Amino acid sequence: MSKVVPLKQFGQNYLTDKNIINKIIETINPAKDENFLEIGPGQGALTEKILERCGTLTAIEIDTRVIEDLSARFGELKLINHDFLKFDFNSDNLDLSKKIRVAGNIPYNITSPILFKLIEQKDKIQDCHLMMQLEVAKRITAVQNTKDYGILAVILNYIADTKLCFKISPNVFYPKPKVFSAIIKIDFKDKLPDQIKLETFIKVVKAAFGNRRKTLKNSLSNSIFSTCDFADLDIDLTKRAENLTIENYITLTKYVQERFYDKN
Repeated sequence: MSKVVPLKQFGQNYLTDKNIINKIIETINPAKDENFLEIGPGQGALTEKILERCGTLTAIEIDTRVIEDLSARFGELKLINHDFLKFDFNSDNLDLSKKIRVAGNIPYNITSPILFKLIEQKDKIQDCHLMMQLEVAKRITAVQNTKDYGILAVILNYIADTKLCFKISPNVFYPKPKVFSAIIKIDFKDKLPDQIKLETFIKVVKAAFGNRRKTLKNSLSNSIFSTCDFADLDIDLTKRAENLTIENYITLTKYVQERFYDKN
């Protein structure tokens, strides 16, 4: 196809280095019997390599300029011209006969919305390999008591095992981004505690980090849980949100479910 000018509105930075492309594919390690979903195939750098090795690949692409070329080059590709954030996983266009493996060089300007969309659909997904800004990848894989430990780290490491696979130089993209990138793996867990509602867990984590520099007591008192009495909570409320373990957040969520939601 003729050279497509990457559009800032879609956060496009096309991957051009064959060695990095091959390294990403080896990290993903697609197999013939697997069901893949690619977010934003662009000009098909990863698409071509995934198709060589996997059984089924569905790609969701918002940019109408590349649709015709992708369709012509990859006849076996199931291509959907759609905004991923508005895509319905339960539509007839997606094979849900087995869990999906997700891959993509995702737009850095909408990384968080994409991650929360994937979290919503986690029961349909086996794992994800995503290229994103290095700083975001560090936040996802951060551990307790560090400056990067926050909402994404707590939520994603509660529901999945995460790994920062390797970082990527700006020099392998067109145009070159101003930041380093990274490949991150998110491997969703098959089972979570039955007594915990994920929706409530997410609300609790967001409330705790709502005023990051303040104590947990102050953050919760300024949140949607301001009317909840935390007097009997077996967690030190003088701590800050980044001092809590994931187990602490599970305990906090159980408490909120019993003392706040069950009484409202």
